[in-house]
Amino acid sequence: MKSFPFTIAFFLVTLLSCSPKQKTESPIAPALDDHFRVEFPAQEPGAAILVMKGDSIVFAKGYGLADLKTREPITTKTLFNLGSISKTFVASAILILQERGKLSVEDSLLKYFPTFKNKDIARRVKIKHLLTHTSGLADNRRVNSDTVFYLTAKDAENWYPETQLDSLSFAPGSQFEYSNPAYNGLAMIVEQVSGQKWQTFVKENIFDPAGMTTSTITDGPHPEQGVSHGYVLHHGQWIEDDYGEEPTFPAAGNGGVWSSAEELMRYEQAFQQSKFLKPETIREARTIKTYPQWKSADQPFVGWPWFITQQDSVTLIGHPGSQGGFLTNYVTVPEKKIFFVILCNAPREAYEMDATTSFVLDALKKRHWLD
Repeated sequence: MKSFPFTIAFFLVTLLSCSPKQKTESPIAPALDDHFRVEFPAQEPGAAILVMKGDSIVFAKGYGLADLKTREPITTKTLFNLGSISKTFVASAILILQERGKLSVEDSLLKYFPTFKNKDIARRVKIKHLLTHTSGLADNRRVNSDTVFYLTAKDAENWYPETQLDSLSFAPGSQFEYSNPAYNGLAMIVEQVSGQKWQTFVKENIFDPAGMTTSTITDGPHPEQGVSHGYVLHHGQWIEDDYGEEPTFPAAGNGGVWSSAEELMRYEQAFQQSKFLKPETIREARTIKTYPQWKSADQPFVGWPWFITQQDSVTLIGHPGSQGGFLTNYVTVPEKKIFFVILCNAPREAYEMDATTSFVLDALKKRHWLD
């Protein structure tokens, strides 16, 4: 997964309490549809957007094409690579295992990776530091100098360079530095503790309880059929940019989950209904983690691993994603029971997701849904 590209302001979320009602006409729908029909032309890669208020779907629509070769249109059932939204599934798997007494977020990495080159580093860094991007482990992967290797490298190959570090960039728990390899390591911990592939563990313990029947997780190459493809605009032409073109794409722990707008809605509802985690664990996961040794001027804003901030006096919780041609955002405003997700298979501008998220929020504000 590419390094974290977005401003904190748009990381948001809602906890929903019951199954969604049939999609209903809403005053917000025409404004959103008018905007997105222009933003995502019908014959280009596009997006799927879904908005819920309470237990009602107030907007759900796909725009553009999932596959430029087959001309398959995007719908709210189309599978997209989620990029870093995938990290929330890995973190939830860790928390499930903690609830079962199989591990603790206070465990050091030495317990799971005794072959760390520097044993002191492995003792100092704990699972909780990987979850919150506060480990001090620099990204030691040589992606630019060994692109061919990283076009097929899975979690183990992406995590191994971290175990060879001679020193930390900063003391664990003292500051934030976004880390993709950290989640490759967490995925491997899930495998060690559960005794099965982490992809299988997530399917059985998260996808299945949540009713996410078509969602899947990359484990090497992804099937050519049944998913959208990511694209980037290069010299006026759309070119594919996903598995086989984008280095580190097969590293699934940091960005290997594929899902749809509709199934991410079910994922969020599963949190509200405590289908795979206890209510107290979910509250803990969606609370900012603080450390007594914090040294950064920037205040902590990360849970396990949700990004949490305040905007217009409401709490915003969520997670974005970016990988290859995919750009995504999972958004919820708990106290207002608002949830929306935006899944794109072609970023047109560096600011596009920030702007798209802001447009949806502005539409909600205009109707006083965030008051």
